[in-house]
Amino acid sequence: MAKISPVANKYIIHSTINIEGVVDRPDVIGAVFGQTEGLLGADLELRELQRSGKIGRIEVNVNTTSGKTKGEIIIPSSLDKTETAIIGAALEIIQRIGPCNAKVEVGMIEDVRISKRNFVIERAKALLRELTENTLPDSQEIADEVAQSVRQMEVKEYGRDRLAAGPAVEESDEITVVEGRADVLNLLKHGIKNAIAMNGTSVPETIKELSKRKIMTVFVDGDRGGDLIIRELLETTELDFVCKAPDGKEVEEITKKEIHKSLRGKIPAEQAKTDFKVSNGNGIRRASVGERRPIRRPTPVRTNPVNRNGRFNRPAPSQVRSPRPILRKPSPVQLSSEEKTKLKSALENLFGTRGACIFDEKLNVLGKVPTSELLTTIKSVNEGIYAIVLDGDVDGDLVKVAGNLKVKHIVGSVIKTKETYGVNVLNDSKL
Repeated sequence: MAKISPVANKYIIHSTINIEGVVDRPDVIGAVFGQTEGLLGADLELRELQRSGKIGRIEVNVNTTSGKTKGEIIIPSSLDKTETAIIGAALEIIQRIGPCNAKVEVGMIEDVRISKRNFVIERAKALLRELTENTLPDSQEIADEVAQSVRQMEVKEYGRDRLAAGPAVEESDEITVVEGRADVLNLLKHGIKNAIAMNGTSVPETIKELSKRKIMTVFVDGDRGGDLIIRELLETTELDFVCKAPDGKEVEEITKKEIHKSLRGKIPAEQAKTDFKVSNGNGIRRASVGERRPIRRPTPVRTNPVNRNGRFNRPAPSQVRSPRPILRKPSPVQLSSEEKTKLKSALENLFGTRGACIFDEKLNVLGKVPTSELLTTIKSVNEGIYAIVLDGDVDGDLVKVAGNLKVKHIVGSVIKTKETYGVNVLNDSKL
């Protein structure tokens, strides 16, 4: 009797058997062949299928308990799924085994190829993992690794306090103060080379000296420790701007987009003093309203308006002063919610381009220019400009020219002027 090769198995028929009596394994096998003989025709005769190797060896496992026999019948098959299902159904016609009543029930027909396919998938995953870990990196990985090592080499020690700093701290007009070396490395990784670390919570003398001759921005973690560092810098240095990482995040772990968004949303130091309730200047506290001394005004000398003849004295024409007109600055026009949404979207699209967009009253784009050519362009347009959005700093010259041209709104990355000239000046955090 031929056996089917385990390699050629396609399906396995699993069936259970319950017998009302005691029988042996040969009795079950004889019943399977005997009661299915001639039932399915010559092509599906179990004996012939087994001789040709299309049906494998029939495995029977029985167990007798309390005068009853239970077990299972397992038949491997290399037939197609239809023929295999027919063979399985034929087993259920068996009603007697030996002298006892019996019941056979097919539980499932297992597709052997599924388990093989699952094995192939899991093994392929393991092989790919080994290949990825042990093979050479691609060109991009090599470039990133070399660039990272170069950036780490660019971190140098600055000043007598030997603070970790980027290579552009000395020649740059602006510096960014961070908490530690890891923060400097992360900023350097994303192209910011003017960062310097405090290396602790106490303010080094090097930082104090730099604040006197450079525009200084502090960039701290989004936690309570960052707030404490801001308060100390506001009290001990000539700080210009303050910004924080997103709440709960550290500067050393945030992404390039989060870094630039935080720096665009920095606030002036004077506003930070109000927010953090810090004393004004280097420990000098401003007097509150109740502590200020009252201003003594001289008592005016009253003159008798009636002369000796009983007539009113009229002041000389030279003594009559015409009231001065009260000059009021025009209040900026406020944006609607739809306008804010559109201008904010335009600012996000300009991120990293160092460009500017000019809009009319219907917020149609009149043109796009580099920020270096913005002043020249708006002067040449001269009229019809409603709003300007730029990826850059909003300085006093731009706002003054825009005010003269009756521009209503300017949206930029950083606001570097307090004068508005009637223009509504905004940054990303105010939209």
